Amino acid sequence: MSVPSSSTDPKAIIRIARDGGADVTPEPLDLGQRVRELRKERKWTLEQAAVQAGLARSTLSKIENGQMSPTYDALKKLAAGLNLSVPQLFTPPREDQVTARMAVTKQGSGAAHPTTTYEHELLAEALTKKRMLPYRARIRARRMEEFDGWVRHDGEEFLYVLTGIVRLYTEFYEPVELKRGDSAYYDASMGHNVVSVSEEDATILWVTSLG
Repeated sequence: MSVPSSSTDPKAIIRIARDGGADVTPEPLDLGQRVRELRKERKWTLEQAAVQAGLARSTLSKIENGQMSPTYDALKKLAAGLNLSVPQLFTPPREDQVTARMAVTKQGSGAAHPTTTYEHELLAEALTKKRMLPYRARIRARRMEEFDGWVRHDGEEFLYVLTGIVRLYTEFYEPVELKRGDSAYYDASMGHNVVSVSEEDATILWVTSLG
């Protein structure tokens, strides 16, 4: 898929990364089952867990078997005994917590998406439904006038200068020059543009969150 050549191309690149995503409605949480799983993960008997939480064994048994709804005080004791916060008791374990996903991009082998101002090289493109969009960029722009207004999009963004010197312009801050090894983290919905100010085109690593 090609990306239109314009100064707002980062938006299009992010839309590409989001293609194929789907909203998932979580299953209702069974607190008793959740507590039992947490206890078994620690290899505790019912008695051991009850002692850790400062609860009666019978109370913990009823909670695990869905025979009683614990008071908030009991929830606090239970969470403390399991070394968790109360909200974590109600956070179900994710089935895809360990995905073993991995993608390696050799130097120069990323998908190229040149624009009039930036030359992007997408990294880890083989992975779908990513939470981050990493890409290397060569900064062709030398003046703000080369952009058709501000670049802005959802999420947050991290910029790390690999070579050369850039000037980062943002909607609400004074321009800042960044050289090799410097970085910036910012709200990507805030207008932003980057230009090269070194003799050669600078290169940067950009990582954008995808929500």
